[in-house]
Amino acid sequence: MNAYTLLPFIVLIAAMFLMTRSAKKKQQQAAQMRNEMQPGSGVRTIGGMYATVKDVHEDTVLLDAGPGVELLFAKNAIGAVLTDEEYNRIVHGAEHDLKSDVAVVPDDASSLTGTDGADGTDAAAVSDDKAVDLGKDPGQEDTAAAEAAGTKADEQPKKTDGDSEAK
Repeated sequence: MNAYTLLPFIVLIAAMFLMTRSAKKKQQQAAQMRNEMQPGSGVRTIGGMYATVKDVHEDTVLLDAGPGVELLFAKNAIGAVLTDEEYNRIVHGAEHDLKSDVAVVPDDASSLTGTDGADGTDAAAVSDDKAVDLGKDPGQEDTAAAEAAGTKADEQPKKTDGDSEAK
């Protein structure tokens, strides 16, 4: 056989060896991470639940998911062991690393328009005092509502005492 015909097979075998080697290395790192778990550390399960390790056994882990909620998980079900800072940020919402150069989104749209009132007051304060004119006549609104109520009353069938002509 010629060496050129064996070359594709050799390349394929080498690629498979490299892929299995990296996967095996990741599995070993995950197993090491699970074995280094200690009570009190925060974890994320493979299902996405965050909890605190209460007790570690040989193949299982007892997790504290909240006040009075203890869950028993297999060690293989632990997806990541989190640092204390990361666990507190995710679970308790404690943001300690806020950047001052990040643009802050305002709570209301009045600050986006940049318009102030004529006397220098805020646009939101001015708009609260004035009624918005929608171009409708207040009297016309009342007559339209009365007409709508009258047509609905005519369309409804009349109720009887139970006597019907079908007897």
